[in-house]
Amino acid sequence: MTPQLLFFVPPVLAARSAAGILESFTEAGPMAKAVLAVLGAFSLFSWAILIWKWFYLKRARRQTRQFLETFRNSKRFSEVSAALTRVASSPLVGVFQAGYAEIDGQIRALGQEGGANAYRIRSLEGVERSLRRAVAAEARRLARNASFLATTAAATPFIGLFGTVWGIMRAFEDIGRTGSTSLVAVAPGIAEALVNTAAGLAAAIPALVGYNYLASQIRRHRQEMEDFALEFLNLTERNFTEWRS
Repeated sequence: MTPQLLFFVPPVLAARSAAGILESFTEAGPMAKAVLAVLGAFSLFSWAILIWKWFYLKRARRQTRQFLETFRNSKRFSEVSAALTRVASSPLVGVFQAGYAEIDGQIRALGQEGGANAYRIRSLEGVERSLRRAVAAEARRLARNASFLATTAAATPFIGLFGTVWGIMRAFEDIGRTGSTSLVAVAPGIAEALVNTAAGLAAAIPALVGYNYLASQIRRHRQEMEDFALEFLNLTERNFTEWRS
């Protein structure tokens, strides 16, 4: 075999494989096509969610670094609040806004009472509760739609298995109808079974890998939010809980 022929064998084999898969789909029965359509829909939505969440979390990571730089270089919370529009995708923004709103509300309430100690807060625990609620809300927002990937990873192998069983049943029906056990008689049903099995795994494996990746990123963001909440509480206690004369 010449080197030129060796070079052209893989593309030919790939083309034949693709043609064989397409032929198996076109010759499949209505049930097999329905199963493949369901698996295709699961796979399509899973890839769309995975790509969208990847870009979203990447942008959130970048803007979180920018937010922390602004927060730690500012002398007043009001300065941080004025710069939030540039880093709106960071989950730390929601946590900061919740804590800042609670502090502002307590200061306004005490300011109406008058006195020399108006610029302080009444309850540090109230600020902490607001921060905790904000962390939970931002974590839910980050995890939105990610559960669909877990559903895809868990359900599609069984949907493919259903198609496999259906294909095998069709093969036995062909054997009973024709009375022949030759490969020609059972090939269509076996092809349906194999295609559905492969489609189920092709939908499940990327969804499982993607879900594990997103889960690790979301846990990382949540840990950053909890660390930031503690940092925010320390600053609040230092600047707003002492009586001022």
